[in-house]
Amino acid sequence: MNDPRKVDIYSAEHKRDPFPFYAFLRSEAPAFEVGVPVLKRAWLITRYDDVALCLQDSARFVKDAGNAGLRSPKSMPWWTPVSLRTLSENMLDLDDPAHRRLRALINKAFSRARIEQLRNRTEVLAEGLVDRLRAKSKPDLIEDFALPLPLTVISELLGLPEEARTRFRKWTNVFLGARSEFRMALSLPSIFALMRYLRRLVATRRRTPKDDLISALIAVEEGGDRLSESELIAMLVLLIIAGHETTVNLIGSGMLALMENPREKKRLLGDFSLLGSAVEELLRFTAPVETATERYAAQDIDLHGTTIRRGDVIFPVIASANRDAQKFAEPDRLDLARKPNPHLAFGDGVHFCVGSHLAKMEAEIAFGCLLRRLPELTPACPAHELQWRAAPVVRGLKSLPVIA
Repeated sequence: MNDPRKVDIYSAEHKRDPFPFYAFLRSEAPAFEVGVPVLKRAWLITRYDDVALCLQDSARFVKDAGNAGLRSPKSMPWWTPVSLRTLSENMLDLDDPAHRRLRALINKAFSRARIEQLRNRTEVLAEGLVDRLRAKSKPDLIEDFALPLPLTVISELLGLPEEARTRFRKWTNVFLGARSEFRMALSLPSIFALMRYLRRLVATRRRTPKDDLISALIAVEEGGDRLSESELIAMLVLLIIAGHETTVNLIGSGMLALMENPREKKRLLGDFSLLGSAVEELLRFTAPVETATERYAAQDIDLHGTTIRRGDVIFPVIASANRDAQKFAEPDRLDLARKPNPHLAFGDGVHFCVGSHLAKMEAEIAFGCLLRRLPELTPACPAHELQWRAAPVVRGLKSLPVIA
């Protein structure tokens, strides 16, 4: 392998096939220091047991930089824009007890029962999108199916007006594509626009509640506690982005994996009872979330002879952990009936993904609908011509032209 220190883990080239790089790191440098935009330097943790430990041990691997002796986002300079201060209130960047408090409130509003009510609507949406995809002369699986399905579901769940959804996608794309200080600065107008829109929408829902998640989050109460305005806005941003972004990647990359593994695709076509385990395996195999979001070392930590200092930034690499041969037999082989399958695609520990049930439900419906209606679906171009998105944390295709 070429010098691993020169690998840009946010580049499209890396996203195309990151797995050999991570196999090298698991073998030779399981705690590996890299340069990353904005944060400057960080440690990649790549072995399954180490990644699981990092996700589970919320005392030593913290989310709030202030708990690792660094400047906390909550102590930003006085001139920091209000919008950026507000974003720091999201529960993904907090430790307990602040995180536990917000988690209890979102769990109460974002219940499994509320998600299950969306099943029939999601099935109808999937069928309609397949109809549209079949009618197009040059269909694109991302643009015509994988993106609009989860974006519509999360938008309807939250109560986002239909006419605003294209703008939300544009704003979140700019935000997720901020791979450098320069691009971060360029993304600020989109962040400000998103926050302004959400503040106006929340104000409208306060005056006129509806049967949607925004109204439920405004009203939710736990032991006399409610979400503050900033917490509510930060929560909505998190739900909008996480509520569709990773599912887009799972559906797109998952269908590509099935098309590239015809024996497994045929296996699933012959037994749709495998859909549940197929989704779990495609989560493991395709890495729609490549790394967990950053942690900070709350103390000096020795890992395989390498000392990670207090305050250092750490990225637990989920894509690597889920291909670790110490945990998975033949990890680079797609096995839709794999059991057990203790993948870490939704994280682990106190920050385990709150939307995991929604994502799996959407994916089961999406794969089932596509395979039943379009069993001969194939890529319209060679794999090396496919465009992958250059972005932190997530891994997904820009587009996937298909022959339907």
